[in-house]
Amino acid sequence: MRTVAFYTLGCKLNFSETSTISRLFEKEGFRKVNFEDGADIYIINTCSVTDNADKKCRKVVKEAQKVANDPYIIMMGCYAQLKPQEIATIPGVDAVLGAAEKFNIFDYIKDFKKKEKPTVHASPISEADSYHQAFSINDRTRTFLKVQDGCDYSCAFCTIPLARGKSRSDTMDNILKNAREIASKGVKEIVLTGVNTGDYGILKNKRESRFIDLIRELDKIDGIERFRISSIEPNLLTDEIIDFVSKSERFVPHFHIPLQSGSNKILKLMRRRYLRELYLDRITKIRELMPFACIGVDVIVGFPGETDEDFKSSYEFINELEVSYLHVFTYSERANTIAVDMPGSVPLKLRNERSKMLRNLSFKKRHRFYNDNLGRNEVVLFEHDIENGRMHGFTDNYIRVVANYDPILINETLPVKLREINSNRLVEVEEIFKEPQRKNLTNYLNELSLFKS
Repeated sequence: MRTVAFYTLGCKLNFSETSTISRLFEKEGFRKVNFEDGADIYIINTCSVTDNADKKCRKVVKEAQKVANDPYIIMMGCYAQLKPQEIATIPGVDAVLGAAEKFNIFDYIKDFKKKEKPTVHASPISEADSYHQAFSINDRTRTFLKVQDGCDYSCAFCTIPLARGKSRSDTMDNILKNAREIASKGVKEIVLTGVNTGDYGILKNKRESRFIDLIRELDKIDGIERFRISSIEPNLLTDEIIDFVSKSERFVPHFHIPLQSGSNKILKLMRRRYLRELYLDRITKIRELMPFACIGVDVIVGFPGETDEDFKSSYEFINELEVSYLHVFTYSERANTIAVDMPGSVPLKLRNERSKMLRNLSFKKRHRFYNDNLGRNEVVLFEHDIENGRMHGFTDNYIRVVANYDPILINETLPVKLREINSNRLVEVEEIFKEPQRKNLTNYLNELSLFKS
């Protein structure tokens, strides 16, 4: 039995697709092993968000060659679609598959034997028009369920439409079927993923439904205790969606909402579909209905044309927002994007300085968010994440907690009391209510739902 190992770079969507492709290999009789165990075949699912994708790919390929004896190495994913010939020159790479080919890997590679030259199968992105369902399983306590792919937006900095094609979605019936299958495997939490998740509902270039329709149906699925929305554009995060989450028993109060800049001038240059006034309105609406909700923010610094005044305006706007943490990206020039030819390039040193300022702000935001939750009762899903006799988990509103290891807790959702922030920036729990105590906690659990109101 030949062995195969996987490595995923990038987003939750990539993880869902890697997991699905791994199951294809298992159905074909391959045995999946850990990366470090030394496999016959390595599948590396690439990302193209930043300009160091090439460095990351080369490093992973080198590591695979270190732990395995002359393995067959396949590169796929977004970076493989954007620059297939470039990836094929990386020493050790045997095959490259683009967006339209990766789910049909066995149609393109028959024997997985090394050839004199790498084989490249990467069609133009216009041919990546079909939808391939995907979800991760057995990899983590939570599952990433793909509901949408591609993007019809034309943000000036982004290569994703070039790497994944037009916006398209799975059918609602398929998604509900997959959710039920996930539930049958004992998974407690599903994270909904996509390139532009809030744009769900486009099938064969025609809008058939909306994201709010999908989450209403998912909320009825038995067996899943939590649904989490991975990321959603502010212009697609409607009052209807926020109202629904605030009242749902299963959709948790956690939103990740890309901002990219707090300067309207820069937002217009980026070709975003909103201004900061709309973003503020979305945050205000969430806080009104869910005071303890976790709100994450994506921000890009150093975009072409961003002056000191623009950055100051953006920083001050974000500083005033009632958000919980930031994901900060330093702008990098990406080939074939609108921004790459824009005037006003920001020196790299200045980009890095601005990035550091926002990362420091993120640390303060997260600390304050954690601190505001101390003393409160929350429900934690404990994970199989053990380190030095301690285990971790996440509350509904995405606070990472730590507790003494107890095998009974793994993959259990249990009520806890949040005590203090430790030196590792994790929240210690004061007490965990386990069986048989939990049987008598119906009223207690009902009280816990007050964190949404």
